[in-house]
Amino acid sequence: MPAVTPDLDKVARKRDLDQPGLYLNRELSWLEFNRRVLEEALDPGHPLLERVKFLSIFNSNLDEFFMIRVSGLRQQLELGTVEAPPDGMTPAEQLVAIRRTLEPMLETHWKCWREDLLPRLEAEDIHILRYSDLKRKQRKLLRRYFKREIFPTLTPLAFDPGHPFPHISNLSLNLAVVIRDPAFGERFARLKIPGFFPRLLRIPGEERADIFEGLPLSEVKANNFVWIEDVIANNLDRLFPGLEVVAAYPFRVTRDADIEIEEDEAADLLAAIEEGVGLRYFGKVVRLEVDCHMPAHVRDILVENLGLQPYQVYTVDGRVGMADVMELMSVERPDLKDPPFVPSVPPPLTTGENIFSVIRRRDILLYHPYDSFNPVLDFLHAAARDPNVLAIKQTLYRVGKNAPVVKALMKAREYGKQVAVLVELKARFDEENNIVWARALERAGVHVVYGLVGLKTHCKLLMVVRREPDGIVRYVHMSTGNYNTVTARIYTDMGLFTCDPDIGADVADLFNSLTGYSRQIDYRKLLVAPGNMREGILARIER
Repeated sequence: MPAVTPDLDKVARKRDLDQPGLYLNRELSWLEFNRRVLEEALDPGHPLLERVKFLSIFNSNLDEFFMIRVSGLRQQLELGTVEAPPDGMTPAEQLVAIRRTLEPMLETHWKCWREDLLPRLEAEDIHILRYSDLKRKQRKLLRRYFKREIFPTLTPLAFDPGHPFPHISNLSLNLAVVIRDPAFGERFARLKIPGFFPRLLRIPGEERADIFEGLPLSEVKANNFVWIEDVIANNLDRLFPGLEVVAAYPFRVTRDADIEIEEDEAADLLAAIEEGVGLRYFGKVVRLEVDCHMPAHVRDILVENLGLQPYQVYTVDGRVGMADVMELMSVERPDLKDPPFVPSVPPPLTTGENIFSVIRRRDILLYHPYDSFNPVLDFLHAAARDPNVLAIKQTLYRVGKNAPVVKALMKAREYGKQVAVLVELKARFDEENNIVWARALERAGVHVVYGLVGLKTHCKLLMVVRREPDGIVRYVHMSTGNYNTVTARIYTDMGLFTCDPDIGADVADLFNSLTGYSRQIDYRKLLVAPGNMREGILARIER
């Protein structure tokens, strides 16, 4: 009997593609992604410090989720947005679902830290100590360190009719200090813990504490750590002399950090981005994390003055700001970490032959992080020095604080090459780095553009224009990943070296569009958004 082939068009017509049940909510889907990060922290098959690292990443991911995704939903709620996404959930329903999904996940996270990771760290002679665990000489050493290093940087801010409620900066660690004044009774003060100190202070054992009386704690090699908020909380008498310090409760706020810039109205995009980055510290509060021991009346002071709803308050049965446990990765215990991975270099690039000759013969595909990123740097350095190279053009999105790629571009300019770079200033949370590099490139004589109004330039392209005996040849590197030597060792991405004439011509046309004026939509081989990419992808699906 012949097989029956369904009429796919009829099947599609019968199914109502507007049914919300067919779609996953974007925010809840992201939480499930972060759950998988948490599962890596729960996995006993990983080395211990790698599990701590994953716990940190779970927390830092959540910080960004609230700063961008949750803040966006809050804004929709305030604006009365009625148009629902394909999954049909309103902003209010999404916020409720986020909280409902997140609470058990956070409980699992705290249980992992308290009942699993902390005991295992202790068993490995890595001690995360409570202040009450410290011996006399250790406390004396920390008292001296507090007086000499921490105390001069602290600014307690009172809250009473003569002192307005202080601004609480985004993701800063704070203490809500309750004091008792003999004349006026109970008072409230906020104390910000400076972010330039380590969150986990390394201290010597009791038997060696005397040795470090005149030395900085940075010299300590022992794996004993104490939380900086505990050190400050137990030395508050120096900040409030003559008053009784009743208690101090850690808390932290997360603010809306999604910069909104009216690009069409900005006369100077770089200046507008700089201003927007500054405003990030003053966005609306979207989350308040408080210590579980904080009394209701103290929590109410924070909630009322920050203008929050109850569902925006998260009571923490542990430490707020647990992303900081990433500091434990500095512990010199290779046995508790993954062995270092050494990426490979494709064989054609290991012969010492001129890289342009190699690419001229064949395309080369790199698969990071398993393939090394060094060939990309070698390509750029070779282009900078090669007397036959006439021009270099590149897009930069996230290059990081230490950027060998940028330094190579500046070196190319010193060698007299024509260098043009698009630096995407709107790369979220990398705006400040990119502004610094854009200005450095400009000072070096590089032609710098800042991106397209209303769009983010995500494409990662590097083109080298070289004079050869048979004419001008365009060498291209294109990648799914950033030109960032750090993330190239972590993230999975693909990069392609080619001198295909059609791709080279397409990339040249695209750079002309990015740096100048062009309405080109059709390209020979590239699919470019917002021009022909969607149509091109759909056509390839249909074929």
